[in-house]
Amino acid sequence: MTTVSAHVLDTARGRPAVGIGVSLGVWADGGWQSAGEAVTGAGGRVTSLPAVGLAAPASCRLVFAVGDYLAAQHGTAFFPEVTVVFTAEPGEHYHMPLLLAPFGYSTYRGS
Repeated sequence: MTTVSAHVLDTARGRPAVGIGVSLGVWADGGWQSAGEAVTGAGGRVTSLPAVGLAAPASCRLVFAVGDYLAAQHGTAFFPEVTVVFTAEPGEHYHMPLLLAPFGYSTYRGS
């Protein structure tokens, strides 16, 4: 099974971003298929996304619903969502940190 976790850090505040919805999708049959949803907890982490059974490498997508969080914490939401698409291999674990600020973001494959 392929597993995915995420972590959102508000770099402008220097704190974890709490309460951000994160959805996981897998590209199959010509479209994005929902694989699960979760919300960042007190540490800005999501560890409860369901494992995905992949038979071959596949495109996966994490959608971070950051608009409400950014508006509440910074008074503006230039980005209503951040979408990260990556290729996942069967049996691997993927950790996707999102470094978030009101007018920018960065991500990478974590460990």
